[in-house]
Amino acid sequence: MKIKVEEYLLQDGSSPYQSWFDSLDAQAAAKVVTAKLRLELGNTSSVKWFDGIGEYVIDWGPGYRIYLAKDGEALIILFGGGIKRGQQKDIDRAKVLHVEYKVRKKAKTAANKIAKGKR
Repeated sequence: MKIKVEEYLLQDGSSPYQSWFDSLDAQAAAKVVTAKLRLELGNTSSVKWFDGIGEYVIDWGPGYRIYLAKDGEALIILFGGGIKRGQQKDIDRAKVLHVEYKVRKKAKTAANKIAKGKR
């Protein structure tokens, strides 16, 4: 099953995932692109799930990680990445962003219902 993979955007329009990705060297970026393609193809075998957050482990170099969450069966949201050494800080950040994502999505859904009701 093909899965849509999107980057989470902060309210200012910036992407924590893209900021992290832009800091990678060419070899690491290639490994991360491959991991993202695997996610799009539905391969989540390298993802460890806990507290609603997924940690895609790339067993290469300093132990790169991609932090994500599922929104339904066909959508994965990317929150950022890091390396093994900063794992707990990165997990905590992904959890905060996941909560923010859910709050903003709920508010948007409520606003859409109100807008439809006024028509």
